[in-house]
Amino acid sequence: MMSGRMFRRGLLIVPILLAGCSEAELETDMENQQAASEELAPPSETGVLKVATRNGSTTYYLDRHENPVGPEYALISDYAAARGWQVEWTMLDSTSEVLDSLASGDTHLAAAGLTHLPSRDELFTRGPAHTEITEQLVCHRDARPLPRKPEAIPGTEIVITADSSYAETLRKLGEKHPGIEFTEDPDRTTEIILSAVAEQQIGCTVADSNIVQVMRRHFPHLEVAMTLTDGRNLGWYLPAGSENLASDAHEWMNSVEGDEAIGRMENRYYAYIGDFDFVDLRALNRRIDNRLPQFIDHFLEAEAKTGVPADLLAALSYQESHWDPKAKSPTGVRGIMMLTQRTAESLGVNNRLDPVAAIDGGARYLADRHRRLPETIPEPDRTFLALASYNIGRGHLLDARQLARDLGKNPDSWEDMVQVLPLKADKRYYPSTRYGYARGYEPVHYVQRIRNYRDVIRPAFD
Repeated sequence: MMSGRMFRRGLLIVPILLAGCSEAELETDMENQQAASEELAPPSETGVLKVATRNGSTTYYLDRHENPVGPEYALISDYAAARGWQVEWTMLDSTSEVLDSLASGDTHLAAAGLTHLPSRDELFTRGPAHTEITEQLVCHRDARPLPRKPEAIPGTEIVITADSSYAETLRKLGEKHPGIEFTEDPDRTTEIILSAVAEQQIGCTVADSNIVQVMRRHFPHLEVAMTLTDGRNLGWYLPAGSENLASDAHEWMNSVEGDEAIGRMENRYYAYIGDFDFVDLRALNRRIDNRLPQFIDHFLEAEAKTGVPADLLAALSYQESHWDPKAKSPTGVRGIMMLTQRTAESLGVNNRLDPVAAIDGGARYLADRHRRLPETIPEPDRTFLALASYNIGRGHLLDARQLARDLGKNPDSWEDMVQVLPLKADKRYYPSTRYGYARGYEPVHYVQRIRNYRDVIRPAFD
């Protein structure tokens, strides 16, 4: 169903909403699709590659600095750059809309983490694959007993995103194990449904293993009950009759250059996730003893300069780097406060690996996030919102605050914003915001973890 670079030339984001259609309806459009694909000039003639995708953490989204990122964005950008093409992105909200766009024949290529399936091969031209995944049944870890075998699934509440490969998987499984039932949700993506499972609002769902890998970093209560499929390929699709462009895409993806692009994508977006350290009080207490003493005076000095409490800075730093002054992520953030190069330069921090300079810079950056919020916001809400801005970026936070107003909620209340921020990942809401999709559930858990860490760390500063 869904997946899981740098695009050096022009970027055009075209918001188009298309109604989803069934596979039967797609088949009736085959002749029109063939004619339309013949009329669409190839990128080798126009220099423009038209790509349909969807917002999502394993496809395409804007980071906290409002730069486009994501696994599919990365690969398409590298491919286009290798051919000297610009990319014209069509942003859609769901898999069904991406398939609809392909059927219309007005896009050259769909890069939306689509599973390669025989049923789709009958309708479209298969492009190259880039990621191998399995489909997994995911439930809340406290939901006992968890269905560990297919014969235990009947009676389990399962909700999946509509028009996905998951429906086909469950139907085939139901042929062997009668009683398996599921609901297809046309309004929620897999990521949003997973968050609902984590909040115990629904029983279980099915998701690609790469999406589960990303989401469990933010929702540790998600548990894989079982793997439902063998390895499957995620990759690109093109309209029927697009064999020439498909052949070119295959050639690039299977080249040394394409191999290196896939390696960079995997390293940036997936490789480090397995090392993510969830809230581990034993590890935190050990580091309070053997790491914090090296930096505690620097946190106190930063508090004296900025007014940001030292224990809060220490908790933020632990969340970011576990107090490792040499920490580095594949996305380029570095140091004990995990500053981006751009942020460090704006703060005058020449060496992000210098803990003294990095702590001072991170404190000033958080103080700036705090200062830019209205003074009328009461504490501690203002501090929590500043932390959210540190994590997700000021633009996305402003979007969420406006969305709160639109929904009749209080943008100055952290309690209300905890409900609103995740809507930045919900296709029912983010298309109306200025900066679009963001992993809005992330700052909610980010702030929660920092608050938990601070409670444990605070006695060291007393």
